[in-house]
Amino acid sequence: MQVLQVQLEVGPDPAEVGRARRWARSRLVGSGMEDDDSLAETLVLLISELVTNAVVHTGCPAVLRMLFGSAESAGTVRVEVADTSCRPPRPRHAEGEDTGGRGLELVDGLADRWGWQPEGAGKRIWCEIDRGVPVPAPVTPGEQSDALGGARI
Repeated sequence: MQVLQVQLEVGPDPAEVGRARRWARSRLVGSGMEDDDSLAETLVLLISELVTNAVVHTGCPAVLRMLFGSAESAGTVRVEVADTSCRPPRPRHAEGEDTGGRGLELVDGLADRWGWQPEGAGKRIWCEIDRGVPVPAPVTPGEQSDALGGARI
């Protein structure tokens, strides 16, 4: 099976998250996924969370990578975000009206697998979704209160 790897350098600015989402969406469509496919929507959400964590919590530049096979193959889509901070990711639990702290909870709930590993002087956080199996549709901000047990984002 042929695997395609694409990557994007992301600056340490929260505005880069939107650019990363647009870039990822165009690459996913280029790989044969429909723009409104639930897998594509879930991957864009995961990318948004991982890139946000990298630029907001580390203040360092990052590299976003996506690895996926052809549209005809059922396989795994992997997303990686590498940054130069040696601090490990720290899952938090958001309470009530908190505006942050749900990113890794979303990653844990939507990805089939996720983790992190040291890389050089920094780290790489990754998540995977198995293609060809049903993926729960990501919830919109107004619907997240139900999906996260009553906590509203």
